[in-house]
Amino acid sequence: MTGFLAGDAFTGRTVVLIGGGTGIGLRVARLVTAAGGDVVLGGRTAATLAAAADELGHRARWYRVDTSHQPSVDEFFDQIDGVHGLLTTAATYVTGSIAELSVEEAATPFESKFWGQYRVVKSALPKLATDASVVLVSGAASVRPAGNAPAYVAANAAIEGLARGLALELAPIRVNALSPGTVDGHLWSQRAPEVRRQAFEHISAAATLGRPVTEAEVAQAAVYLLLNTGTTGSTLYTDGGYALR
Repeated sequence: MTGFLAGDAFTGRTVVLIGGGTGIGLRVARLVTAAGGDVVLGGRTAATLAAAADELGHRARWYRVDTSHQPSVDEFFDQIDGVHGLLTTAATYVTGSIAELSVEEAATPFESKFWGQYRVVKSALPKLATDASVVLVSGAASVRPAGNAPAYVAANAAIEGLARGLALELAPIRVNALSPGTVDGHLWSQRAPEVRRQAFEHISAAATLGRPVTEAEVAQAAVYLLLNTGTTGSTLYTDGGYALR
C-alpha cells in the first residue's frame, strides 16, 4: 500500500483531511503519516476522529468541524498553524430526479459538497503554504450522468469548474479535482446489501475495468495530486473507466 511512496515524501508537511476519520480520508491519512507527514483530521463525530488519530499515532491530531457552518470552519483553521495539503471528503446530501425532489432537497449536493468545500478552502487561505496542494472531490457523474439525479450531476461538474478557477486565482498554490466513480469501501458498507449489490453490478457493467474502484486506489490518486508539483487545474478520474463509456 505504501510502497509507491518514498518514506519521507511528506516530511515537514501538514495535510488537513476533513472527513479523515473514515473511508478515503483515513486511507490518505495512513499514507501521509507513513511517509513522514503530519495530519489534522476534521469531522463532526469526536469519537470517530479520536479513534482514527489513536490508530495513526503521534503525527495525527483532530478537531471537530461542520463544513455547513462558516464559523465552525473558521474556528477549525484557527487551531492550525500551516497547511501544505488539503482534502475534504465529508459531505451529506440526497439525490433524485427533478420530479421527485423538492428544490431544497435537490440543493443538498451543492450546499454540502460544493459549498462545503468552498468554505473549507476560503477559511484555509491564510494558512496555505505557497507550495500547497488543494484537492477537491467531485464525482464521475459530472461527465457521465448516472440515473435521475441532475442536481447531483451539476454539483460535481461545478466542483471541477471550481478547481480550474481556483488554480488560476490561487497560483502558485495547486488546485485539482479528484473524481471517483462508485467506491467499494466505508460509505457503501453502510448501505443495505441489496442496494449495494445493485450499485456494484451497475458500475461493473458500465466501467471499463468491470468493477468498482477501491478506497486504496482513490487514496493513492489523492496522494499523487497532493505531491505532484506540475499538476494543477486538472480533474483526475479514478472511476475505473466509467466516464469513457
